[in-house]
Amino acid sequence: MHLNAHATSTPLGDVAELAAIQAVLGGAAEKVAISATKSMTGHLLAARAGGDRVLVLAAYELLAPRPSMSTDLDDEVTWDIVRAEPRALPAETPAGPAVVLNNSFGFGGHNVVLALRRV
Repeated sequence: MHLNAHATSTPLGDVAELAAIQAVLGGAAEKVAISATKSMTGHLLAARAGGDRVLVLAAYELLAPRPSMSTDLDDEVTWDIVRAEPRALPAETPAGPAVVLNNSFGFGGHNVVLALRRV
């Protein structure tokens, strides 16, 4: 599984996002390849479809993209963060076909997670 995080790069925002991921995915959260392409595109606001395109390509190519800035992480982050190179994703998992997720959190609580499954 791959998750394209919203990744505000703020201690409050990133900790809250990681806590939400943990709450939803439980123990499986630490096995998810996480990247954050916003470091390459900036905050697209209404043009959020850019992150969705990344998600579609990740599912199609079975690759978790590498963010442009992912070397200076908090030491307490022990999850599987994609750092140096794009990461190959398995086409099949014990739970079924590959799944990719895109977190998008907006102003005033406009929050959405888009999930795609490769078929």
